[in-house]
Amino acid sequence: MPVLLEDYDAEIDLRPGTTKSDIVVYLYQNPEWGYSPQEIKEALDIPRGTATTTLKRLYDEDYIGKTDDGYYHALGERDDIRRYVANLNQAHRMFGHHRDTDAQPEEPETKIGEDRTDEELDAELAELEDGVDE
Repeated sequence: MPVLLEDYDAEIDLRPGTTKSDIVVYLYQNPEWGYSPQEIKEALDIPRGTATTTLKRLYDEDYIGKTDDGYYHALGERDDIRRYVANLNQAHRMFGHHRDTDAQPEEPETKIGEDRTDEELDAELAELEDGVDE
């Protein structure tokens, strides 16, 4: 698949749908906040060990920042990661899970052909077809 070189950054090693990517997206969608590993674990519903290990790895690779007292946050200077997150958000809006899985289609108040026999519907259809041919 071709990539637009203007936006391409070979340094970003993130794959959508992975814990690593999910943490980066979460932090960069909320850049004004710092989060403890426990808060990230709860927000993303991931195991504690996975959260702490992944956060450390992301920090070591300069994807995210960390305060002296242990709060992880987005980095202001990483425009490449901001573009990555923006692209994921756009793809999610376009193709993602925008429908409620429990939603049921609305039932119309009246149904086409309700209270009419098949013969009446066939006659109406024939009349409409005759009107198109004229």
